[in-house]
Amino acid sequence: MSWKELQQDLAASCYIASNELAMAVYLASEQQRPLLLEGEAGVGKTEIAKQLAAIHKTNLIRLQCYEGLDANTSIYEWNYQKQLLRVQAVRDSSSDEIESQIFSEKYLLKRPLLEAITQAKAPVLLIDEIDRADEEFEAYLLEVLSDYQVSIPELGTISATSKPLVVLTSNGSRDLSDALRRRCFYSYVSYPDTETELAILQARLPHINARLAEQIVRFVQSLRKEELEKKPGVAEMLDWAAALSGLGVAKLSDNPTELQATLVCLLKTQIDQYAVPQMVTERLVAQVVE
Repeated sequence: MSWKELQQDLAASCYIASNELAMAVYLASEQQRPLLLEGEAGVGKTEIAKQLAAIHKTNLIRLQCYEGLDANTSIYEWNYQKQLLRVQAVRDSSSDEIESQIFSEKYLLKRPLLEAITQAKAPVLLIDEIDRADEEFEAYLLEVLSDYQVSIPELGTISATSKPLVVLTSNGSRDLSDALRRRCFYSYVSYPDTETELAILQARLPHINARLAEQIVRFVQSLRKEELEKKPGVAEMLDWAAALSGLGVAKLSDNPTELQATLVCLLKTQIDQYAVPQMVTERLVAQVVE
């Protein structure tokens, strides 16, 4: 498969990827290197991993990062309840025998990183919002991604059965280490331009009125230029388009009061809803409705 064919497969799955993004995804897959996608929330970084799993007909394994995430939570844990039950059942055995029984794979709970490297068929491993994790975890993750193996004191080193296609996403809430950036191929995913976003909308909602689709995209593009806490992403645009289509709206200027009420699909904080009163909405509508 060439990078152009990959781009076409993504488009067939309703994901419109730029040449740069398609090339980054292709090279990461071909050279078995992690792919780091950076950009604002809602631009489709997570979706690319889902679509890759679908294209390659493989599993998607997701590790959602957060502050305080540690190795145990992301790699493995022991099933303490089952271990305790086993200890109670064989309490007459020697301590060495009990230990050899309870510290086996039968009692191991695989978390995303260990699950990803022990799949028979290479999965897509999505490490979502790596910037939310601590720097210590980032350093540990880098070690795992360098060797594709993990060490479990009771079992020893477990090497990868197959190397997963790793996709890391970051919303830019903190700077990532140079070491992690060097390890990955990189692509910055920005908000799509008008033409691309319209293509996305038409791919996802093929039966929507063409004139309404263009007005929706132009309105959302203008809305993102306002002073907002959380700018609406592509997913919010699609939700709004589906809502308007379902309400039978043919033109954004048809019913200003109803249109204002539908902005709950786009504006996700109280401050942003206050920042876009009906006067602002009507100004934006006037810019996109001929």
